[in-house]
Amino acid sequence: QVELVESGGGFVQPGGSLRLSCAASGSINRFNTMGWYRQAPGKERELVATITSVGYTNYADSVKGRCTISRDNVKNTVYLQMNSLKPEDTAVYYCYAGGYVGLRYQKYWGQGTQVTVSS
Repeated sequence: QVELVESGGGFVQPGGSLRLSCAASGSINRFNTMGWYRQAPGKERELVATITSVGYTNYADSVKGRCTISRDNVKNTVYLQMNSLKPEDTAVYYCYAGGYVGLRYQKYWGQGTQVTVSS
């Protein structure tokens, strides 16, 4: 069983920064891709950023230049550094991990952490 535990969310003023963390149970090297998605009220869940096992990163256009995803394979943790936050970044942020178990691609999600950007 895979457990992903997010932390680091909170309330911040526009222009502020937050760093989200996602700690996985066990090694994250087994996952092909890890990342962050977010869901705002009344909207669908959307991709924020992903990072592959070899460090290739991908970002949503809305966060490019403001967010950085990274991983620490020793701590089995993935981070999302968010800078220059805007009110439209307000959402529940979910950690994601995906990888093969045998021939089947499995997807795992954390419970989410709330990020609120407001003055």
